[in-house]
Amino acid sequence: MKCVLFVSVLVLWAAKESVCKPACRYPPSQWCSSYEIAVSCQVEKQCVEFNRSQSEAPVQVSLYYESLCPGCRGFLVMQLFPTWILLMDIMNVTLVPYGNAQEKFDGKQWQFTCQHGEEECLGNMIETCIMDILGDANKYFPVLFCMESSQDVIKSGEACLKLYEPTVQWESIMTCVKGDQGNKLMHANAQLTDALKPAHQYVPWVTLNGEHTDAMQDKAMSSLFNLVCSTYKGEKPVACTGETKTKPTTYCMN
Repeated sequence: MKCVLFVSVLVLWAAKESVCKPACRYPPSQWCSSYEIAVSCQVEKQCVEFNRSQSEAPVQVSLYYESLCPGCRGFLVMQLFPTWILLMDIMNVTLVPYGNAQEKFDGKQWQFTCQHGEEECLGNMIETCIMDILGDANKYFPVLFCMESSQDVIKSGEACLKLYEPTVQWESIMTCVKGDQGNKLMHANAQLTDALKPAHQYVPWVTLNGEHTDAMQDKAMSSLFNLVCSTYKGEKPVACTGETKTKPTTYCMN
């Protein structure tokens, strides 16, 4: 039904444009079958949007972690971020810094106790506020990667933010960290973590499309890249297949 409606819209649009442009010699059902036909019928922009809407849903990878957990840092730096860089067109990443922490409401706000001490609670809160303020994974993930790959996660935060998002003031991050906004965001992370089914037993804890199994966790830890490629149901990107397209080459012969 969606496809029929789209073709109808294209027909109406083409009819309007045909007054001053050459007529298309292909039937509407073929207009988005190839780029050449779309260009010939002058509907390439509409077809790009249509094909994008018809593509398979990206793989949803969620990481439940702690900012100072050595295993979490290793997975984020060595597996998750490189895989995201290569496969961001077919995967979405959700980061939830909380892990094995505990929370208690004191009547005014939530108090958090973290597995690796107060410094980890601070790291979790800083990363949470960075994600909330920057909003887009394309902006915040490089900052978090920079922090987690550095020698000191906490002290590197301001420099990493300045490196990747120089227009954002560090003071705005710390205002979030020290205020009600950060407290509410961390409580939300606690709720997300506590709602896991099955309940997490360790961190890093990985879910794929909202699900977790021991077998999936093992595959994610050994090669997240291969796991995402094999899970994606759409046309595999070149990064997954290893195929390269032959490009025409021009030589000046001797």
